[in-house]
Amino acid sequence: MRALYPGTFDPIHNGHVDIAARAAALFDELVIGVYDTSPKSLLFDTAQRVALAEQSLAHLPNVRVVTYRGLTVAFAREIGASVLVRGLRAISDFEFEFQMALTNKKLAPEIEFVSLMTSLEYAYLSSSILKEISRLGGDISGLAPAPVQAALRARFEEMRRSGADPLPVPLISGRD
Repeated sequence: MRALYPGTFDPIHNGHVDIAARAAALFDELVIGVYDTSPKSLLFDTAQRVALAEQSLAHLPNVRVVTYRGLTVAFAREIGASVLVRGLRAISDFEFEFQMALTNKKLAPEIEFVSLMTSLEYAYLSSSILKEISRLGGDISGLAPAPVQAALRARFEEMRRSGADPLPVPLISGRD
């Protein structure tokens, strides 16, 4: 059975890796679908996000990383995935994921949806928080795989040198 774990993964972090590892143990093959045309403002381009995901998940033999555009359920059909996997951290995630699952079920009734609860150690973690901590010089060693840590350091150093800072006002820096 093939499952699809879709997301922006900008960048992939240890919470994503945890969900992927647990899903990979449940299914014959897990496809990580990196969404190519995100409406979000992204720090890394698609090729970089794919490379970071591949490096971060290389230890999982039944996982492959690919990009896609358009409807997630259309891509799931295209690759023969019968299950969509999503991770849940909090009640707010549940409300959004529940709405998306019902919508996707209406669009593709043959595809099932599986939500895995995050491991407690990553319940607070998101790509936005990871990027903000890194941007502000905090320690991200327990939050992301080594290739992601290096990529974040390099990206923010490059941005500091150029005077650019495309991220929004920090969420956890103490500003009101």
